[in-house]
Amino acid sequence: MAQESPKNSAAEIPVTSNGQLEDSHEHSFNRDLKHSLPVELGLSETKITSHGFDSTKEGVVEAGPFPGKGSSASPKSSVISPSSAAASRLAGQGCDLIIPTGGRAQQKSGPVVLADEVKNPAMEKLELVRRWSLNTYKCTRQIISEKLGRGSRTVDLELEAQIDILRDNKKKYENILRLAQTLSTQLFQMVHTQRQLGDAFADLSLKSLELHEEFGYNAETQKLLAKNGETLLGAINFFIASVNTLVNKTIEDTLLTVKQYESARIEYDAYRTDLEELNLGPRDANTLPKIEQSQQLFQVHKEKYDKMRNDVSIKLKFLEENKVKVLHNQLVLFHNAIAAYFAGNQKQLEQTLKQFHIKLKTPGADAPSWLEEQ
Repeated sequence: MAQESPKNSAAEIPVTSNGQLEDSHEHSFNRDLKHSLPVELGLSETKITSHGFDSTKEGVVEAGPFPGKGSSASPKSSVISPSSAAASRLAGQGCDLIIPTGGRAQQKSGPVVLADEVKNPAMEKLELVRRWSLNTYKCTRQIISEKLGRGSRTVDLELEAQIDILRDNKKKYENILRLAQTLSTQLFQMVHTQRQLGDAFADLSLKSLELHEEFGYNAETQKLLAKNGETLLGAINFFIASVNTLVNKTIEDTLLTVKQYESARIEYDAYRTDLEELNLGPRDANTLPKIEQSQQLFQVHKEKYDKMRNDVSIKLKFLEENKVKVLHNQLVLFHNAIAAYFAGNQKQLEQTLKQFHIKLKTPGADAPSWLEEQ
């Protein structure tokens, strides 16, 4: 008859109600386990990990030196963890033999669970800080090298010229905007004064019978000038609002893209210089991985630089078209309004505002009530 395997013998170990093995069978289990192992393998070098089929936990059975031939250890040195009953059931269901590399087996205080490595958020943040610090160092070194005239920089002559023209035009447009705002403020003061002067002439025309006509003519003239001034003021304020949108929003948005492009250019040159320095050095087992990594980083920043350069070119093109269209309309409005006002052509002045769809706010008019809004 074929001899029964140690697996079947271990599966027949009785277990008491409290989960402990009976003393009479513990020695038999260890003896069968010893005979099932190769002769060259001592029990002190064996660790048995059992996987339960009905549980997600894993148990570990560790066996110390077993008393036998050539061993002076006592039977008490054998250890079964975490519990004899659990180890017996797991051993009966299936065991995996793990042979350690060396050293004494240490007693485990609990079950061993093998799990995948969990990412540590602190380590991820530390890695981000490290990358940011390295990138900042490279960019700072590149900027200092360029200012000292030691480092080389990538220059797109055509694009750089367009950017310089845009910045110069922005300064000139801002100057026009300030002067137009000053003119609007002064014109508002004059219109306000003319309106008060017309009211004063009208009052004297009623109270001075001998000068009734003279005061009346002047009152009508000042009121007409105040009305035309309000119309001109509306045209100038519309001109200011349009130029302000062009300068402080459209052009500023393009210059923001230009700043991002310049930052990408500095990073590109920094990693390009780093790669060039590595290529000039020796090539061995230690430097080749660094060169490969530097090449990858250089390629990433080169793609970013090319993308930003393309974005700046497109924005400059659209900005030029929008600027010409906006300034053409606003300059025509400003010229026609000023000319009609000082020529005393009230109809032409009003026609200019209608042409550009400008609605004047009635002086002293309050906001409509909630009933009127309904």
